[in-house]
Amino acid sequence: MQFLLAFIVVAPLLGAVAALLPAPPGLKGRNPDQAVLRHGVSVTGVVLLAAIVLALGFDHDHPSKMQATTDISWIPALDVRIHLGIDGISLPLLVLTALLTFLCALHSYFKMPAGPSPKAFVALILLLESGTLATFAVLDLLLFFLAFEMVLIPMYFLIARWGGARKQAAAWKFILYTLLGSVVMLLGLLLIGLKSGTFDMVALATDNGRGLTSSVQVIAVLAIGIGLAVKTPMWPLHSWLPDAHTAAPTVGSVLLAGVLLKMGTYGFVRILLPVAPDGMHTFAPYLAAFAVAGIIYGSLACLALARPGAKGDLKRLIAYSSVGHMGFVLLGIASMTPTGVNGALFANIAHGLITGLLFFLVGAVKDRYGTADLDTLAGATGAALYGRAPRLGALLAFAAVASLGLPGLAGFWGEMLALFGAFDPADGLSRPAFLTFMSVAAFGTLLTAAYLLIVVRRVCMGAKREDPHPVADVQRYEFAAWTPLAALTVLAGLWPAVLLGLTDPAVQKLLAGGKS
Repeated sequence: MQFLLAFIVVAPLLGAVAALLPAPPGLKGRNPDQAVLRHGVSVTGVVLLAAIVLALGFDHDHPSKMQATTDISWIPALDVRIHLGIDGISLPLLVLTALLTFLCALHSYFKMPAGPSPKAFVALILLLESGTLATFAVLDLLLFFLAFEMVLIPMYFLIARWGGARKQAAAWKFILYTLLGSVVMLLGLLLIGLKSGTFDMVALATDNGRGLTSSVQVIAVLAIGIGLAVKTPMWPLHSWLPDAHTAAPTVGSVLLAGVLLKMGTYGFVRILLPVAPDGMHTFAPYLAAFAVAGIIYGSLACLALARPGAKGDLKRLIAYSSVGHMGFVLLGIASMTPTGVNGALFANIAHGLITGLLFFLVGAVKDRYGTADLDTLAGATGAALYGRAPRLGALLAFAAVASLGLPGLAGFWGEMLALFGAFDPADGLSRPAFLTFMSVAAFGTLLTAAYLLIVVRRVCMGAKREDPHPVADVQRYEFAAWTPLAALTVLAGLWPAVLLGLTDPAVQKLLAGGKS
């Protein structure tokens, strides 16, 4: 298990280096480009298999315990250690990352985005995977920061080199926002490490802030929270996200929404809640206020894009919907209760599955019609995608109703538990204020249902007309890439105990200061 976790983190990095090297004579094949894309599928497939084996070998009777740990001294002078480990909080995110990266590599093998050399594309995807997996596996504050930053450069190049219209501006906006947030976050991490005398996240969580004064905790939460909020993204630090999603290639959008956004909320749960509880207590009402503002803002932006004549881009609409969905995650964290934090972690996984599927589907629609403009799509399809490509239309409708939180699908449980957490927040937090936040967020769920149903009605439904330009329905490779996400969305919705059974003991221990 110890070797397996280290292998999962390091294998994509070695695969990225191998992708850039000349292929051995026997592996070049007739098409070197396809050979390197096949290499990407192979490496991500092996990592996914290793992640599944790790999940099966995980001690599910003790999910609050750090398992598969590696602890090696790296920089003795600063007491920085290569410390890896997983518990019930990080394991689902690790598996989600491995799954989405494999599906993106598989999709790219058959539908490579237009752009430069596939060698660089595969290397960047693998580098991105390694950084994300490391973020969820490391247990040292400085290593966490390095892994957190490691994903920025590959995502920048994926947008800037393989993106669509206005890709350079979107890539620069992404890198500037996230880098500026990260500089502030580094100062907060250094403050915690230097004041407490250790960068070890397990020791800091066990200490539960007792070695830090309240003023230090408040400053640390403000500094680290800004960096995490940019990556989440929290309103009003979200404005880089719609541009990045609109310009990114399909697989870039899937990884950005499905994996990278989770790094910010994971940092709130793994670092700020256990390490600086007094500071979090001070900022919790403000975090909740920004969260519900994001829920309403994201929903209203989507409604504006969805209305006829607005020339709204479907990819941009789903990006704004992510601002709203991640608002529920932040609201659950702000409640500082086991119910709310479990809801936040569940919503994280549900958002990764559902929004990943939505971006795959929108990418397929854009490939077929040459545009993601809603007015053009509504006209081009005769408002009847069901009639032209019934499987594609049905999957788009399924992903939309899953995203709006239909009971029985994954999107329901996370949002509901986050609302329950806000209904009865942690001791010392203003219950009237959180009841107000809960009411506003509940209204946001109605707005979410409204804009997603408008999208389904405009793009999928309506009278079928004579079709002079037939549209291909779901292809085999698309079916292979999308089916796992749809199946897991249903499974998580019908059997939430699988995920909550992992996260709840770990969350209880985290909030109790390291005591089970």
